[in-house]
Formats: sequence, C-alpha cells, structure tokens
Amino acid sequence: MSGDNYSIHLLLVPFLALVLFLQKPTKADVLVQYKESERQALLDLGISSWGSENDKRDCCTWIGVECSNSTGHVVKLDLSGVVGFVEGTISPSLLKLRYLNHLDLSFFNFSCRIPEFIGSLTELTYLALSNSHIIGPIPSQLGNLLRLVTLDLSSNPLGSSIPEFIGSLTKLTYLDLSESQLTGPIPSQLGNLSRLVTLDLSSNQLTGSIPETFGNLVAIREITLSRNLLQGGIPLLLWNICSLHSLDLQSNNLGGDVFGFLQSTSLCTTHSLENLDLTENQFTGSVPDEITKLSSLQVLGLGYNRLNGTISQGMGQMSNLTTLKLAGNSFDKVVISEAHFSNLRNLRELDLSDTCLSLKFKSDWIPPFQLRLIFLRSCKLGPLFPQWLRSQNACFEIDISAAEISDSIPSWFWNVFSFPTCSVNLSFNQISGTLPSNRIAILFLDLSSNNLTGPLPQMTNWLSTLNLSKNKFSGSIKSICNIPAKLLKLLDLSNNLFSGVIPDCFARWRLSLKALNLAENNLSGSIPRSIGSLRMLRMLSLRSNSFSGPFPSSLGNCFMLEFLDFSDNKLSGNIPEWIGESFSILIFLSLQNNQFNGTIPHQICGLNNIQILDLSVNKLSGTLPRCLNKFTSMAQDVNLSRTIEHRISRKMDPNAFSIDVNYVDEALFTWKGKKQKYARILGLLLAIDLSNNRLTGEIPEELTSLRQLVALNLSRNFLSGKIPWKIGQLRQLQSLDLSRNNFSGSIPSSLSEITFLSTLDLSYNYLSGKIPTGTQIQLFDPSTFSHNHALCGPPVTPNCSGSAETPQGQPRRGQDDFDEFRKWFYAGMGLGFIVGFWGICGALLFKRSWRHAYFRFLDDMKDWLYVRFVLQKARLERRIRT
Repeated sequence: MSGDNYSIHLLLVPFLALVLFLQKPTKADVLVQYKESERQALLDLGISSWGSENDKRDCCTWIGVECSNSTGHVVKLDLSGVVGFVEGTISPSLLKLRYLNHLDLSFFNFSCRIPEFIGSLTELTYLALSNSHIIGPIPSQLGNLLRLVTLDLSSNPLGSSIPEFIGSLTKLTYLDLSESQLTGPIPSQLGNLSRLVTLDLSSNQLTGSIPETFGNLVAIREITLSRNLLQGGIPLLLWNICSLHSLDLQSNNLGGDVFGFLQSTSLCTTHSLENLDLTENQFTGSVPDEITKLSSLQVLGLGYNRLNGTISQGMGQMSNLTTLKLAGNSFDKVVISEAHFSNLRNLRELDLSDTCLSLKFKSDWIPPFQLRLIFLRSCKLGPLFPQWLRSQNACFEIDISAAEISDSIPSWFWNVFSFPTCSVNLSFNQISGTLPSNRIAILFLDLSSNNLTGPLPQMTNWLSTLNLSKNKFSGSIKSICNIPAKLLKLLDLSNNLFSGVIPDCFARWRLSLKALNLAENNLSGSIPRSIGSLRMLRMLSLRSNSFSGPFPSSLGNCFMLEFLDFSDNKLSGNIPEWIGESFSILIFLSLQNNQFNGTIPHQICGLNNIQILDLSVNKLSGTLPRCLNKFTSMAQDVNLSRTIEHRISRKMDPNAFSIDVNYVDEALFTWKGKKQKYARILGLLLAIDLSNNRLTGEIPEELTSLRQLVALNLSRNFLSGKIPWKIGQLRQLQSLDLSRNNFSGSIPSSLSEITFLSTLDLSYNYLSGKIPTGTQIQLFDPSTFSHNHALCGPPVTPNCSGSAETPQGQPRRGQDDFDEFRKWFYAGMGLGFIVGFWGICGALLFKRSWRHAYFRFLDDMKDWLYVRFVLQKARLERRIRT
C-alpha cells in the first residue's frame, strides 16, 4: 500500500466511527421496539373491545392493560370479564410480555390445560385463572414463579391433586384452589408458606387429615377447608397461631371431641380467633365451658355434627358473639334458659334448628339482643306462643315451624316487623284462630299445616310468597284479586275448604307468578283463561276439585311449565295437540280421573323431559303412540330433576340479604297398586300410567326403548296382541301392570331378566304357555297370572305336562263383564220369579184343567228321568267290569 493511500485510510477512520456511532440504536429506540413487540403480542390475543386501529396505537390506554410509568413496559394485564377474548386457548404471545407481574384471565372459556409457558413469566407476583374452564393437572413449571404473592386457580375442573411444589412459592400470601375438583391429601409442604394470610381449599374432594405442618402458618388469618372429605381431628398446633381470625372446616369427616383442643389453647388464640366454623363434620361431645376462653369470637358455627349432651350456660358470657349456629345436632332433653343468653348483647343471628332443644323462658323475659335472623325450626317452644319475640323489633327472618305451638297468634306479632322485608314461617304447628283483618306487611309468609280458620287475609303489595295450605280456611277465593302484589311468585291455598269459582284476574302476575297450587278444595267452574297469561309459571296444581270444561287453550302460552296436575276433576274434551310443543320442559303431567276422550295425540311425544305421565281413568281411545321412545328422560341415562322443586329467592336492599324459598311439588300417584302422596321423592319415579281407558291395539315395540322406566301401568284397557318380546330391556322396571286387557300368546322369557321387578300383574288376559323361569317371577303370588287362557308352570302349577292346561279353579276370561252380567241376572231372576209365580203358578191355581195337565207332565218327566238314570248306571257298571 502506498503512503498516500495509507494517509487516506487514516483520514476515513474517524468518519467511519462517527457513522457507526450514529447508526447504533439508542435506549429510546430499543424501548420503541419492545413496546411494539408487546403491542403486537396483545393484539394477538384478539380483544375486540380494544377499539379501532387509531385506538390500538398506544396499548397502555387499552382496557385491562397497565404500563410502568418509568419504563413504559406492560406490567399488568387484567382481562377478567373483558369482552371479546379468543376462547379455547391461552396464546403463547404472552411470553413477549417479559416484564408482566400481574396476570388475570378469569371468567373465560379456555377448556384447555394451564400452558407450561406461563412458568416462564418469572416476574409474575399475581396469577388468577379462576372460572376459566381450565383442566388439570397443575403444571410443575408454575414452581418457577418464585415471586408469586397471589395464586387463584379456583372454580375450574382441574381434577388432580395439589402439587407439592406449591410449598416452594414461599412469598405467597393468598392461595385459592377452591371448587376445582381436587383429590388426594393436602401436601404437608403447604406448611412452608409462612407468609400465607388466606388459604381456601374448600369444595373439593380432598382426603386424609389436616397436616400438622399447618401449625407453621404463623401469618395465617383465614383457613377455609369446608366441603371436603377430610378425616381425623384438628391439629393442636393450629390453635397456637396468634394471627388466626377465621377457621372454616365445615362439611368434612373430622371427628372426635370438638373442643379437646381448648385445653391446650394458647392465650394469644383466645384473644384473636373471631370466626370458628366447624359445621357439617362428625364432631361429638358437649359444648363445654372452655368455649368462653375465645373471648374475641364473633361467629361460632357447630351445626350439623354429632354433638349431644349439654350446652354450658357460660356461652351467655361471650359478649362479642354475633352469630351462633348449633343447628342439626342432637340436644334432646336439653333445656335452654335465659342464662344461656344473659350477656349476648351483640347477637344478631341465632340458628338452633333441628336440635330438639327446649327453650324455656319466663313470660316477662326481655332478651339483651336484637336478632335479625331467628331459626328455631323443630325446637320446643310451645305450647304457648313465645312472648320474648315481642321485643325483637329488628327481625328480618323468623322460622319457628314445627315448634309444638298450639296457641293462637297474638295480635302484637304482626306489629313486630316494622319493615316489609322479612320472612315468617310458622308452619307445622297446631296454631288456631283467625288472621287479622288489616293488611299483613310480610314478604314471605308460610302458615301451612296448622288449624287456622276464616277467610283469606289481606296482604300488602310487598307479598312475594303466600303458603296457607293444609288449614281450614273457607269461603271464596275471589279476594285474591285484592292482593296488590305485583311481585307475587308463589300462591299455595291447597288443602283448605275454599269453594266457588276461580276469579279471572291472574294477568296481573303474568311476569312474576311461578307456582300456583289450589289443589284439594271445593272449587268448581271452568279454569279461567287468564291463567294462560302467567308466562313465568313453572308449577300449576288444581288437583281434587270439581273443575269442568275443556283443557284451557290459553295454557299453551305457559312455556315454562315443569309441573301440571289437573287430576281428580271433571274436565272433558280432547287432550290438545299442542301439548308437546308448548310444554317441552314439562317434568310431571297428571290428567288422571277426568273425562277426557278422543285419542292420545302423537304430539305428546314432544315431552322430552317428562318423568311422570299419568292419563289414567279417562275415556281415551285409539292406539298408543309409536313415538314414546322420544321421551328422552325415560329412554336415556341423563341427569334428572330427582326432586321436583322450585327455588324462589329475592335479594334485599340495602342490607344485601337474600331470602330463598324452596317450594317442593306434591302429587298423588298410584304406585304399586296404592294411591299415595309424594313430595320430595316424586322425582325418583319415572312412570307412565294409562290405565282405565279405552285404548286398543298392540303395545308398540318403541315403548321397550324406555330403558330408565320405573313403573308402567296399561291395565283395564282393550289392548290386544302379544306382549313385546323385548320388554326385558326395561331393566329399571319395578312395577308392571298389564292386567284386564286382551293380550294373547306366551309371556316373553325376557321378563325374567328384569331383576328389580317387585310388582307384576298379568291377570285377566288370554295369555297361554309356560310362565318364564326366573327367581323373581316364581316369587310372585299366583293371582299375578290368574284368569288367563292357559298358563302353566310355577307359581300357578307345579309343571307343564304336555300341553298347557288351564289352572284349576280359574274362571274364563272376561270375569269383569261376567260379574256385571251376574248382578243383573240375579236381579232379573227375582223379578222373573214374581212375574212367573203370578203369571203361571197363579193361573194353575185358579184354572183346574191347566192344573191337571201340569201335574201329569211332571209325573211323565219323573218317569223319564228314572229310566235314563237306571240305563246310565248299568252302562257304567259294565264298563268298570270290562
């Protein structure tokens, strides 16, 4: 290289260095690149609510996105409830958010596993994926998130065990894995979470015992382990945690002496524990004096255990107690007195339901508390009405049902409730007398199963549910039109003495009324058209009255009906064809014992959810619909409404209280030959009853597809043909009645395969041949097969020798018609005797020539019979000798 060129290169060096320096990206350039990468990563999530392209330029302004003020990086992503998230997967583009420390993807429908790449977001301090339909198991990569302070995976179908690595996330202060279908034991490693403040593992299927290491959770304030399958006792170390404010262990199998731990309870626990909920376990023993050591206790829940024995009067000294729940234990013969409540001035909720406790207070006792919630169901308060309730002017809800009260309701009781936002349940007592004539300002009123009399009471427009069933109220029900309530949801006036017609004023409740029960009264007339305007109606029962006229066509507008009972009335006409379309969610239908005629419309097969169909004791004719296999609830193993009930609730403002009323439908149904009343177990029956009609034709083979059917009654019709050979497919059948029809042929051998069959009646048919062998069939009484053409074999005859023989002593088919004929025959004989005596014998008595001819005829007949007898006897003797 020449010197000149060398000099030129030396001069270019500074210039090139300057160019390279100017081309090097600045810190600002790098930040722009990162922000663009993060923006693109967020766009890949596909959130539609982030607006137009102009709005999408600065991702830090988007809903649910938060950036650092100093660096501008995305540090928080909270998309819980944000509209437009792409469902089905969690995008790996989240990995580009390297500085993310808060991630909340709750309330989406991912339906996938927790992606392993989330374990690479090591800056995370907050992770929430609750209610997102993610499935387990929890990936081990989450163990890399050592900065996590909050982990919420609740309300997901994880269906796995709690991984041990969670115990290595030592910075956790909040851990919620509730309602996640978790199984197996609680790992002892969770005891390493010394900073944990809140732990919620409730509503899972966890087993085993509570780890002893939980005693190391020195910062814990709230532990919720309710509704699991935990067993054993409560570790004593748990009671030495000075920070513990709330312990919820309800609905487990924890057993032993419930307060054994109190003997070793430290002083700091005594002053710190505020909430102790041990309901629905298996604790035993008494409630002792030691409980008073928990001087800071505000909530004590010991309900639904196996506690018995005594309840210490020292409980009356727990002055901070606001809630006391002892319901569902066995304190029979235990008496509660004023001393048990002497210093409970802060008590607001008292639940002693189903304990058999006897509450014996002086008539002039004034409690130190003002209760808002009073639950004393099945306690012994009577026979007089409890006077101490007069002082409870802040009462919001009261249940003193089945309390052995046989007094009348004092007038002051209706003035206790100063605001119309309360529930009163006085049912299942022996309360007598009448109700006040002035309007009753109560939201939920249940006075059922008492001895109350008089007309309907006057109600205010706050009324939501009214249950006066099983009393002795009388008179007209026209006054229901005076109920001004626009939010009436339940009206039950059944089992009373009401009479007259139903007023046509139901349109006022067209968007509120859910249940209407007027069964078992003396009501008559036609069903008013306005009932069809009740668009929210789910339950309608008019059973056991004297209603007449056709099936109301307006009822086709009640698409929400689940329960319909018109049985035991005088309704007539055809069953409407629209019934299957309009009542597509109907579960129970009974038109039993009316005067309906015509055929069973094939549209009835649209009742896909039907569980009980009773059209018995009518005048229905024609053949059975061949589409009965469309009854999905009877044909397939699906989740059924085992208890036919309706939940009626209302949220209260401003106190955020909620009152729930579960109304259970009640119906009469013929089961195993007996007509019985069913309520809570009604939904356990899957039954069809078409008996006592005029049906003809054969049983369609499609009926044998109803493999979940429990009861089938087709008796007392004119059905013919053979019993379907595949009837053995009805494996769940417990009751089968095909009696008093025209069935012929042999009994299908598959019938012996129905192992649950406990009631069978095939009598009064034309069946023949050998009875199928099977342990179940041979145990039935012979009357099960009586009055057939030619059946043989056990239990009717010992065996079948040669051809089938008619069992001895069985009259021929058609016994019902023969019996009816015999009644008229004997009646005719009596009348014929009288006419014959005076018409013939009387003539012989007064006509001499006729009398001589008559006796000559008798002498000739006698001689002829004698000769025939002698000849027949001689032939018989010769036959014996030969």
